[in-house]
Amino acid sequence: MGKKSESTTRTVYSNTTTKNPYAFAKTDNSGTVAGFQDGALNSVYQFVNKNIDSLLDEYINPTLNSTTNQAKLNSFINTLNQQTSANLENNIINPLSKRNMIRSSQANDLYRNLASQNVSAVSDYANNLLSSSQENTAKMLANLFSYYMQGANYLADMQKQSLQTSRGNASTYTNGDGNNSELLSKAAAMAIAAMSAL
Repeated sequence: MGKKSESTTRTVYSNTTTKNPYAFAKTDNSGTVAGFQDGALNSVYQFVNKNIDSLLDEYINPTLNSTTNQAKLNSFINTLNQQTSANLENNIINPLSKRNMIRSSQANDLYRNLASQNVSAVSDYANNLLSSSQENTAKMLANLFSYYMQGANYLADMQKQSLQTSRGNASTYTNGDGNNSELLSKAAAMAIAAMSAL
């Protein structure tokens, strides 16, 4: 009896590079690799990966010590002090003083009262700032994750496109003898290497 002939099929994918201004994908027999080009998608991707821990911590534990909250709080305090002090002096103390209708002790009481009101206003503002801080951080995280996932979907599409192009340009080799299969595979690999060198 004769030896039974084995049929083998080997598909060799062509090397394919797909790219545009935002991303690239490269496919060969080892698989497909994709990544971002320099630009907006890459910046968002790197920012989220680098800062996700601190952003989540800021969301879970809002604090007045964050850069944004400190700037808002300082601005509020400065504006409040300037405006209330100017209003007290220009609208109450100076007109009464010109008519000799106020004593210095009464003016001092008005300033103390103003300081107490300002402390209360700053406290209220700080409480509102903390509560809105968590909401603002949540909105920022939602936007960042939306852009991040758009980038991830974009990369997946680039990989798919590169793989489909490579698959469409692939070469398939079939033979009836298992021993010749290895020889054909080597010949195909050499042909691909020669074509890519051109």
